[in-house]
Amino acid sequence: MRRLLTTLMILLVVIVAGLSALVLLVNPNDFRAYMVRQVEQRSGYQLSLEGPLRWHVWPQLSILSGRMSLTAPGASQPLVSSENMRLDVALLPLLSHQLQVRQVMLKGAVIQLTPRSEERKPKDAPVGPRGTMPPVPEREAGWSFDIAKLKVADSLLVFQHADDEQITVRNINLQMEQNDKKQAHVEFSSRINRDQRDLNLSVVADLDASNFPQNLSATVSQFSYQLKGADLPKEGISGGGAAQVSWIQPDKKLALSQLQLTANDSDLQGAVSVVLDEKPQWVADLKANQLNLDGLVATAVTNNAVTQLGQQLNTLPRPVIATGMNEANYSSLRHFSAQVKLAANSVRWRGLEFTQVHSAIGNDAGLLSINELAGQFGKGSMSLPGELDARGDEPRLAFHPQIGNIEIGPILTAFDYPIALSGELSMQGEFSGDKLNAEAFRRSWQGKAAITMTDSRLTGMNFQQLIQQAVERSNGDVKAQQNYDNVTMLDHFSTDVTLNNGLLTLNNMDGNSAMLALKGVGTMDLVKEVCDTRFDVKVTGGWEGDSKLIEMLKTTAVPLRVYGPWDKLNYSLQVDQVLRKQLQDEAKRRLQQWADRNKDSSKAKDLQQLLNKL
Repeated sequence: MRRLLTTLMILLVVIVAGLSALVLLVNPNDFRAYMVRQVEQRSGYQLSLEGPLRWHVWPQLSILSGRMSLTAPGASQPLVSSENMRLDVALLPLLSHQLQVRQVMLKGAVIQLTPRSEERKPKDAPVGPRGTMPPVPEREAGWSFDIAKLKVADSLLVFQHADDEQITVRNINLQMEQNDKKQAHVEFSSRINRDQRDLNLSVVADLDASNFPQNLSATVSQFSYQLKGADLPKEGISGGGAAQVSWIQPDKKLALSQLQLTANDSDLQGAVSVVLDEKPQWVADLKANQLNLDGLVATAVTNNAVTQLGQQLNTLPRPVIATGMNEANYSSLRHFSAQVKLAANSVRWRGLEFTQVHSAIGNDAGLLSINELAGQFGKGSMSLPGELDARGDEPRLAFHPQIGNIEIGPILTAFDYPIALSGELSMQGEFSGDKLNAEAFRRSWQGKAAITMTDSRLTGMNFQQLIQQAVERSNGDVKAQQNYDNVTMLDHFSTDVTLNNGLLTLNNMDGNSAMLALKGVGTMDLVKEVCDTRFDVKVTGGWEGDSKLIEMLKTTAVPLRVYGPWDKLNYSLQVDQVLRKQLQDEAKRRLQQWADRNKDSSKAKDLQQLLNKL
């Protein structure tokens, strides 16, 4: 035991003596000019080190510097600046005049990716052949330069493209370690604040730069984030994922494959790529098991079901200055092209559950073509192909909906229409407008459609009951079967509709059931939420009493007008006039029969003249 302690003490003394001798004999400032020269020769950037360099021997042999900056040629601002820098170096290479940097550490650094920090060539600089690279100077004899680790802590990134708004990335923590094959392990975390939103993210990846700059690839094994703030749910949006990332320099192509991404209870898998030309070209092929859009986007509706959802989300509105920046003419579509395919087993939107959703969407510099957008809703199906042309000053949208046996009740509820109507809707039509939102559809869209409904129920007004009760009050010989349901039910209903800037015109309305048949026309104002419809209703069942009168009533159309606000409809009936006319027609028929039987009578001739005047 005593020998072991003695040996350890000797080793400790040797190490301390060696480090002390190194500090006394080797001046770190001897490396200053070499580091500046190597950085400039290899990258063209200008490294500036202020203040003297000094040794730091515990717990790691390091060189400490004062304020440092790294500036691109011709730039007016440094790309990287820091109040201090630490270089962890290897001990043994120093003895042979080699500087091997194991780790570079920057704390409180400011990284500026802005137009002012970009490289700028002198106006009179010669232009070499395209695609050629300047030769890299050979290393200076007796020295080598190698960085194995990079650490950036509590730093700041300022990003700005051209004249766009600056994006600030705070609290950057980066740990990167590479081997001699240019394969690196990277751990990164930061926080981004913009438009009253906070994004916290962290990434763990393995980077392969062995073929850089021609090719760069990375395996993102862990990616997590949390987004909170304006126009988002109270708990924000959080999730994670993984992906294979590659950059191909000759094609300027960035590709993400084996993508796995989650956002709250939604998920995405697939591949995304972009070619960074003057107008980027995007290609995406994505699949999802579930997409809950209600959990990701604030839905501005006021019906009971979705309002409860909105109360649960408890979103914070964005400031007016941010909302005013929203694009109204979709001009950003002109700056790129895209081909996107998306398939989802389940999609939730505005409280509606869609299944087996699949879409194929393309954008050609402002011409957005929705070649396919289809899915299932309950027992029915729907397809909404269309296009958005944003190439001109005024955007134009056109859709060609094809709907089969969709339950209409939940749709009306989701879009806050106070109409108590249910039934299976089928529709084929063409609609066009200038903005893609529900409010614009109510006010400024135009179009035509053919609509049919089966098993429809209009709650709040029973057409059969209204007519039968009015007949009972006018004629005591007829009674109606008691029916206390305040509902109008039709087995089949069809109409042709025309939409023009909020006014929906209904023509050729035709409906029937076991109890009644109707025809009519009408209008509905989608903005004021009022209607004015006129029906001719035949009540074909539910009568009791005088059989001859009942047979007459079954074949007589009674005028019925329904008008007023959707949530408080009014009606007007003309039963008395119908009955009076029916009695008049019956009296005329019998008098005509008597006149026909007594043609030779003078009284018959007088009666015939009177009938002709009626």
